[in-house]
Amino acid sequence: MKVGYARVSTCDQNLDMQIRALKKTGCAKIFRDEGVSAVASERPNFSAALESLRPGDTLVIWKMDRAFRSLIHALNVLEELEHRRVEFQSLTDQIDTATAMGRFVYQVTNAFSELERALISERTRAGMAAARERGVTLGRPPKLSHRQIERARREIDERGKTIAHMARTLGVAPITLSRALNREE
Repeated sequence: MKVGYARVSTCDQNLDMQIRALKKTGCAKIFRDEGVSAVASERPNFSAALESLRPGDTLVIWKMDRAFRSLIHALNVLEELEHRRVEFQSLTDQIDTATAMGRFVYQVTNAFSELERALISERTRAGMAAARERGVTLGRPPKLSHRQIERARREIDERGKTIAHMARTLGVAPITLSRALNREE
C-alpha cells in the first residue's frame, strides 16, 4: 500500500497540488500537516504516517523538503524504513528507494537540501548585519514615538499619572510603555 504525506509551512499555503500528485500515484491514505514548519520537531501527522506503515508499504511524498528537517533526519527515517522493509518515493525529486540508485539520489538530494538551508541562513544573517551597520533598525517599528514617550514621562513625573493610565491613553500595554520609558532614559 502507498501512504502519502503532504505538508505546508503556513496556513496561507495550499496542499491541493501535493494531494493531487499523491492521489495520482495511487496513495490509499494521505496524511497532512498544515501550518507546520519543516524544522518543527513535532509534526503529528508525519509521525502518524510513519506509524501506519507496514512491511511492503511505500511512503510517498511530493518533495523532500516537505518531510525532512535535515540530512541526518532524512537518513534516520530512511534507515528506519529500510529496517521495517518500507520503501520510499519522492515524486518531484524522482527518488525511489527500491533501487540502489534511488537510495544514492536520496542521500545526495538531502545533502544539497541541507546545504541550501544553511546558505540561506548565512545570507540572511549577513544581510541583517549589513543593514545594522548601515543604521537600519531591524524588527518591528516602535509602537510609541519619541514625542509620545516624552509626553508620558511628563504626565507621570509632573502630574502623578500612573503608567497604566498613560498606557491606556496611548493605546498600548503598560509593559510596552514601561519598556519605552526605560529605553529612553
